[in-house]
Amino acid sequence: MIGGSLASALKVNGFTGHISALVRRDETGKRGSDLGLVDEYSTNPAALIPTADIVMLAVPMLSMREQLKAIAAHLTTTAIVTDAGSVKQPFIEDAMAVLKDMHRVVPGHPIAGREKTGVDAADASLYNGKRVLLTPVPDTTAESIEKVKQLWMLAGAVVECLDPAHHDRVLAATSHLPHVLAYALVDTLATQQEAEEIFRYAAGGFRDFTRIASSDPVMWRDVCLSNRDALLNSITSLEEHLKTLRLAIDVGDADALETTFTRAKTARDKFTG
Repeated sequence: MIGGSLASALKVNGFTGHISALVRRDETGKRGSDLGLVDEYSTNPAALIPTADIVMLAVPMLSMREQLKAIAAHLTTTAIVTDAGSVKQPFIEDAMAVLKDMHRVVPGHPIAGREKTGVDAADASLYNGKRVLLTPVPDTTAESIEKVKQLWMLAGAVVECLDPAHHDRVLAATSHLPHVLAYALVDTLATQQEAEEIFRYAAGGFRDFTRIASSDPVMWRDVCLSNRDALLNSITSLEEHLKTLRLAIDVGDADALETTFTRAKTARDKFTG
């Protein structure tokens, strides 16, 4: 979905280059071709990578190193490698271990997505007005950064650069933790005796809050393990906050509850404008 949406956005917005898809299954490539997303596809890196100017890795985090190894021998000396992974420091470590030379490696993360997966979920409008965070290392060349930036801008995104460690801390709190919470809530309710009634009578707010629990489990498994330390810190912080709320509910402290809820409402209203 992430890679397909980028290809679709580039096609819609007048990209004049050639888009190739390196896929695991011929069926995926054929579907992408039938949808007009790609100009060619293959399951063989040797068939596509030697002619690539920019290689975008849109795979689960724990697959990054394997994919880098698969393409490394076929990259030209001028090819740029970038990615769309949700955690940046592990990708940088993988790229350094496999490619050694980081001059043309531009780690990136589009802050956009949906709970749908697969090439059929590709959406040309997915990145319109959305942020893409690039987290280059000191060795990354300005030319490489600019080329990846221009690619994302053509797809409709707003591009910013961020320190990799800072990125992982921020996204642990704002993206990775909410996904863990959604999965945990749905799983908790699904194992209760009244699960059928619980889901039958759930209101719209429940559907909105838990929407992201329909996201790809493999992808989010990899994100959690790749960003373990930052995510654990966010979980610990939330646990402490929940303890405070639980105590307020237990003792009937209405003022504490209202203060917390008001503070949260103010923060979210400011964020959403």
